[in-house]
Amino acid sequence: MTVPASAVDATRRTRLANERTFLAWWRTALGVEGLALATGKLVPEVTDGTKWPYVVLGALLALLGAALALTGWWRHATVDQALSGGEEATPPGWLIATLGGALGVTGLLLAALLLVT
Repeated sequence: MTVPASAVDATRRTRLANERTFLAWWRTALGVEGLALATGKLVPEVTDGTKWPYVVLGALLALLGAALALTGWWRHATVDQALSGGEEATPPGWLIATLGGALGVTGLLLAALLLVT
């Protein structure tokens, strides 16, 4: 049985879209890692006041960046596997809630830190 050319082309486009999405996860993770370095290492060097809040926030951002990179890899693998089986790959709600909550908490901490110092 031959697969229609349109189905092959649609699968190819979907796989390429999955790859682009994976790279977007990694770009975001790298950006957060850069922010973590700037917040946790560079800012304390030029600050006269208390340094530990910046270090803690930098560490949290570094963990968030690592979580984003791992989630991007996991998501890419899940979608790729679903494409091979003709299934849908829906992300679990706990994952979206966890990443969203982590980003929200670090954003609030950064805002508080900026307002206090």
